[in-house]
Amino acid sequence: MTTQTTVIIVGAGPSGLSTAASLHRLSIPYVILERENCIASLFKNKSYHRFHLHLTKQFCQLPHLPFPANFPTYVPRKDFLKYLDDYASNFNINPKFNNFVNIAKYDEDRRKWEVGVEVVDDGGSTADDGGGRRWYEGEFLVVATGEMSDPFIPEVEGLSEFKGEVIHSTEYKSGEGFEGKKVLVVGAGNSGMEIALDLCDHGAKTSIVVRSPIHITPRWSINLGFKLMTLITIIPWQWVDSFLVLTSKIMYGDLTKYGIQRPNEGPLFLKARDNRYPIIDVGTAKKIKSGEIQVLPGLKSIKSGGTEVVFENGKCYHFDTILFATGFKRSTHLWLQGDDFLIDKDGFAKPMYPNHWKGKNGLYCAGLAKRGLYGSGVDGQNIAQDIFNLLSK
Repeated sequence: MTTQTTVIIVGAGPSGLSTAASLHRLSIPYVILERENCIASLFKNKSYHRFHLHLTKQFCQLPHLPFPANFPTYVPRKDFLKYLDDYASNFNINPKFNNFVNIAKYDEDRRKWEVGVEVVDDGGSTADDGGGRRWYEGEFLVVATGEMSDPFIPEVEGLSEFKGEVIHSTEYKSGEGFEGKKVLVVGAGNSGMEIALDLCDHGAKTSIVVRSPIHITPRWSINLGFKLMTLITIIPWQWVDSFLVLTSKIMYGDLTKYGIQRPNEGPLFLKARDNRYPIIDVGTAKKIKSGEIQVLPGLKSIKSGGTEVVFENGKCYHFDTILFATGFKRSTHLWLQGDDFLIDKDGFAKPMYPNHWKGKNGLYCAGLAKRGLYGSGVDGQNIAQDIFNLLSK
């Protein structure tokens, strides 16, 4: 069975929703395919309860529908989920859920994208209600699968023998149930730092691996820097970088004695070059300085017997739980065929910003330029307008 449409969107996260809403406003037909059973599954099913958006709401809202005025400045998870549901309803966005894309190829003779999906039920099996393989065809294809697609746990020698609990951050909800337990958080990004804080607040004996130098910055300063760069575009990003480093030094002092080194390069430079986000502090630094959260070096292995963790400095510690906040991998390369221009092997946009969203033969990507929710919204609008212009010729 083949469904014909104009635009095929893969992914019903914020990037896919932004694109769908923008197409809807221009009366362009589309189909949006989502492998999970809901929109924005990362936020709905795989985020912890205390999650808040780190940037102010004006920089996190999707196009064509602002956050309600009564929402807090930093939107909590519950309110953000309601906003996304209202957004989908407002623009009549109805994704095809449980549609797992396993091939997308461009037919040059017919000038159409052919997308094959496997329709599965929530348990991962082929659905009984007319499921199985289906095909969609359209003139345009939008990859909106997101930066955070497939949970990643690195290989650690002896990890399979660990006798405690091993979980990924996407499985963590709150620190309830961890009181008195020794928990190791591996990964010092924003999720790892905030989960470590949550565990500590719930009485867990918390440690966190900080393997590389990191920038820690107050929430107010990163938002001020972002606002300056967005609203006053003549301000060089190097000035904002210097401002962020200065405020960090004033707020936190020298953190080297606690096991945290500051990079030589500025936070915005590292974000652009390596996709390394600065740590937007919501209280973790205070817990580290007080000794309530222990900082440990890189994880080396699990000691024979599966009861102790060995670190790069040679020391060993016992833990009840290892929580990996080690990010995500993307699997676009497994199903997207014939593209050697737009999306790289790691699933990000290959062209440099701001020309990152448009490929060849009607291929686009949204939200893959490492620019957060704000960038996703802009991508969606650009893609819809470009398709409208092409159809109007």
